[in-house]
Parts: sequence; structure tokens; C-alpha cells
Amino acid sequence: MFARLSAQRLNEIRTAFRRTPQASRSFSTALNYHIDSPDNNPDLPWEFNDTNKEKVKEILSFYPSNYKQSAVIPLLDLAQQQNGGWLPVSAMNAVAKVIEVAPIRVFEVATFYTMFNRTKVGKYHLLVCGTTPCMIRGSRGIEEAILKHLGVKRNEVTKDGLFSVGEMECMGCCVNAPMMTVADYSNGSEGYKYNYYEDLTPKRAVEIVEAFRKGEKPQRGTQNPGRINCGPEGGNTTLLGEPKAPPCRDLDACSAE
Repeated sequence: MFARLSAQRLNEIRTAFRRTPQASRSFSTALNYHIDSPDNNPDLPWEFNDTNKEKVKEILSFYPSNYKQSAVIPLLDLAQQQNGGWLPVSAMNAVAKVIEVAPIRVFEVATFYTMFNRTKVGKYHLLVCGTTPCMIRGSRGIEEAILKHLGVKRNEVTKDGLFSVGEMECMGCCVNAPMMTVADYSNGSEGYKYNYYEDLTPKRAVEIVEAFRKGEKPQRGTQNPGRINCGPEGGNTTLLGEPKAPPCRDLDACSAE
């Protein structure tokens, strides 16, 4: 009985979100299940184009024939590049067919890794780090400043199609927290690149957004003028010269020198 009531309630939620397609797109990105929408449902045909079919063969060649499923991440990335920077469920199903697994196995991967976008994105997709070091250093305030400046919610695209805002988990530079990356699709989604911006403040984050709007490419890396890469602000205070050799403990060897 409990299972039946739960299923009924889930269907009610899905029905409610189908009535508002934009809300369903935003909401489905935040959840680990798919909600059909007019531009994202399994009935829409999708397949790799001729060029990417050759790339699929190349990717599969790196793995034993009985471990095709190991190619799921590079194949999803290839599908996302072909599809303009985001992954519809029909593209995930196409990948599942290639590697001969149940579609849910591909869906599990696509919903786990935050570099896979399950809704449409802007020409510049701004991804603010939400992991603990960045969060305690103010990443939530940075995200709020960007969203307010652009007038959108998370996972929405601005009306001019330039920007969208999302969240990415640890970017691996916690010493320079808080940070965000900008997925740059300005030259197309194929061969896109990530640009990392570190030591951010809300004010500087908005300035970076406006620089992209003007067609500029802001300097990547730390945004703190007092730092060089990951070095301490103001410069090193230790290890300022060549290290001294350790003392010689073998008297015979020392005398031989």
C-alpha cells in the first residue's frame, strides 16, 4: 500500500511539472531522475553523426571488447559536444546502445558527474564550486551575486542565450577557494574548454561575467593580485634559498669526500 501511494504521489509531481515545461527543465536537473519535456524525452531521435561515429570506434578501441561500458564517460562527453553542450535523455540512450548496457547505467553516470549538463546551457556556462572549502570561503554568495546580476535561476539560460549558471563539485584547487569554471562554447560545443577563476569575490565574479559579455577573455587563475598561482599572498616566507645538504652521518664516507 505504501509503495502504491508513493508511486501515485510521484505521478502527481510529474504531472504538475509537465504543465510548466520551463520549471520541469530546471527542476529535473537538480534531481536524479528524468522528467519528460517537449525538447527532452526518449521519443526524440538521436544518433552520433558520421564524423563522431568514427570517433566512437576510436574510443571503443581503447577498451577490451568485453568492457565496452568503461567508455561511458568519453562517449557521453562526445555526445554532449555534438548536442550543443547538453545531454538529452535520447543521447544517453544512444550511448547505452553503443556500449550494450541498460540505459539506467548510463543515466547513473550522467547524473553523478556535474560536467554533464542535462538541460540546455548558454554560450558561457558558469559553474560555481559548491564543495565545502569553497562554500565556507563564500561560494554561495558568489553564485547569488551572479544569479541576481543575470536575472536568472540556477540552470536557466539568459534570454540572449549567452549565460547559464550551474554548480560543479570540487575543481581541485581548494587552496585558492572560492572558485568557478566557465565552460566556453563561444566557438561551438565541439572542442569546448573550461576556464578556471580562483580567489573570487562576488564583485570580481560579476566583472568576469561582463568581460565575457563584451567578447573579452578574462585572465584565468587567481584573481587576487597579491598571489602568484597557488603561492601565499605577499610571497614566500620560507624556503627562500637553495636547500642545504643533510649532515653526513657516515664518518668514513665524509672523510673520503
